[in-house]
Order: sequence, then C-alpha cells, then structure tokens
Amino acid sequence: ALTPELKGLLAGQIARALAVFCVDEVVIFDDGQGNQRQSDKQSYHQNGDDGYTGYSDPNHFLIHLLSYLETPPFLRKHLFPMHPNLKLAGSLPSLDMPHHLRSNEWCRYREGVTIGQQTEEHGKKKKRRKDDMPPEELTLVDVGLSQKVSVPASIPPHTRVTIELPDDREVFDSERSTVAASAVAPSTPREEAGYYWGYTVRAAPSLSAVITECIYPGGYDLTFGTSERGAPISDLTKQTPNQSQVPQFNHLLIVFGGVAGLEAAVEADDELRKLGVKEPKNLFDYWVNLCPGQGSRTIRTEEAIWLG
Repeated sequence: ALTPELKGLLAGQIARALAVFCVDEVVIFDDGQGNQRQSDKQSYHQNGDDGYTGYSDPNHFLIHLLSYLETPPFLRKHLFPMHPNLKLAGSLPSLDMPHHLRSNEWCRYREGVTIGQQTEEHGKKKKRRKDDMPPEELTLVDVGLSQKVSVPASIPPHTRVTIELPDDREVFDSERSTVAASAVAPSTPREEAGYYWGYTVRAAPSLSAVITECIYPGGYDLTFGTSERGAPISDLTKQTPNQSQVPQFNHLLIVFGGVAGLEAAVEADDELRKLGVKEPKNLFDYWVNLCPGQGSRTIRTEEAIWLG
C-alpha cells in the first residue's frame, strides 16, 4: 500500500479477517525485506517528523492499528492517545466482536479500563483505631455502563482489564454508583463461557522468533507454512479409512509471507542461517498452497489470510 488511506484499508481488511475467523493471536514479524521497500517511502513519504510510522516502520503501524481495532470502541479514548497513525481511524471498518458491547447489552463479562482507586465502603472516610485491619484496596473500573464497578485489587490507572460481573443484573438498575465485580484473566470468557474475546497482537523480530517466542506453554502443536510451491490444501482434507490426515491440536499456527514469500524471510533470518535451515518448508508440519491454479502471479498477504 502506497498511501495512508490504502495502508489503513489494508490493516482494516486484516483485522476483519482476524475477527471473522475467531483468531486468538496475530504475530507481525520482520521478514528482512524492509530495505527493498525504499522506493515506496521515497515516492510517497512526507517527512515523517509528525510520528506517522506507516512508511518508516510499517510493522509498528500495523500493530498499532490492529490493537486499536481490537479494543472495544468506548475504551479507545482511554487507551489510545491522539496519534498520526490514527488520523484516518474514522474510516476503519467495525469489527463488532462479542466483547465490543454496547451500553444496553448484557454479558457476564466486559472489558474495562481502570480509572482510580478507593478504599472499602465506597471510599467513605472514617476514623480508624490502632487495632483496625487496613482497609481493603479497591480499584474503580469503567466498563461502559452507567455504573462503575470496583474490584478488590490495586491496579494502576489506564489499565485494560477483563471483568466478570455479578449474576444479579438488578444491581445495575439501582441508584448505586458502583457495583462490586471481579477481575479475571482475558482468556476466561473463552475458556469458561465459550465466547470469542478478540485477539492479542505480538511483534517478532524474525520468522524464527514467531515460533520460539510463542506465548503458549508447550508452543504451537500444529504449524502451517503457506506458499504457491506448497502442496494443495485440498490434500489435507482427504480422509483415510480411520481419520483425517490433520491431527488434533490446541494451538495452530498459520504463517503467511510477504510479496517475496517465506523463502525470503528464511534467507534474512540469522538464527535459521546458523542452524543451516535453507528451506522454509522444513520449519512447519505442513507446507501448503492455499490457492492452487491461481490466476495472478502473486496473492497479497491480506488476500491469503481470507483464503487460510
């Protein structure tokens, strides 16, 4: 993408694909081809002193916009200060994921942002005796409802948290200014209630780091590399008399290359060079072609994601 408008459109297309297919994690890795894109910068880059990173650091730009789009709309003003990368944010598509709740929608879980701390009894001050227990620290959280919620923990302001609300909905119809709730792990809505709860964004300095810096214990247990030189994806759907060829998995990884392909990323990876890895297909459990017989010489990354 050559213009800021097109760069934003590309990020929006990728974010839509991540949301539609319920992707849990997206990793933006450096394929080592940055120096070969200087012509784009020289033709369209406008100074860049204003902090816009669409040309100077495309990986940062994409991470910035993907993170922004994943965040529930009412939280964005709290978590994302004004920035040149977000100048065209109004034209980005809506993801409308399950955790992008409106104020009139009910869900047991909500995303929120911490806005301050208070002591027990809703911040009311009272004289303490020497033998009194220290007051419990409570943190106020804005979850997009008319009332704020309080959680029994000390959390710094402007921190995004996942909140589990009480089962009694009537407390939110009362005149109470705050409602007691609990802070839970971001994975809880998915693990406990089966909700798709958005994606996390991770940066990797190289292709090898995508795999070695995996955030899941035990790593990815099933990996796919994509290339026009891979085996047709249809081969994997063929079943043997007993089972499908694709095994069961907990964490599946699909890796898409840039215009130059994953081959170029392998050549630019110092760690892989030290290990003597020359063919990208040796890094993955499956090396597949998502679109056999393609009518164009190249399939763009944002197009391949929808195919995958």
